[in-house]
Amino acid sequence: MGRKRFDEMSCAIAQTLNQVGDWWTLLIVRDAMKGARRFSDFHESTGIAKNILTDRLNKLVENGIMVREEVGVRGQRQEYVLTESGEALFPILMAMQQWGDKWVYGDTERPLEVFDVRTGEELAPMGVANQSGEQVTHRDIAGRDPSNRGIREAG
Repeated sequence: MGRKRFDEMSCAIAQTLNQVGDWWTLLIVRDAMKGARRFSDFHESTGIAKNILTDRLNKLVENGIMVREEVGVRGQRQEYVLTESGEALFPILMAMQQWGDKWVYGDTERPLEVFDVRTGEELAPMGVANQSGEQVTHRDIAGRDPSNRGIREAG
């Protein structure tokens, strides 16, 4: 049985899940952000079955999240590199990291401390802000159709 798709849903969250909503996909993106580029790098770090890894890498390329770059003799070796849209997943992964640190491990038991290599400082907690920089929660937002400005449910 295949994974549920959300092609008919007019929702940015649902459409994003169509592209990166599989756990292996986000782990591949995580590893690419840590410097993995070759098939063997991803296979070694995740332990994912080769057929599934091939499928996920192909989908990441199809969705414009990664590109294949030929290295060495053409057609004999490829590396996978994040595109701008792939790099833009960084805040999502950091938000997931911080959520897991707090709600899965508890801040004192977290397996990894993430810090800025330029300063040595830990990352600030992720949050959502309006254009003025004020923090907002899900209780503070609504959505509107950009074409007619009618208010509708956010998502």
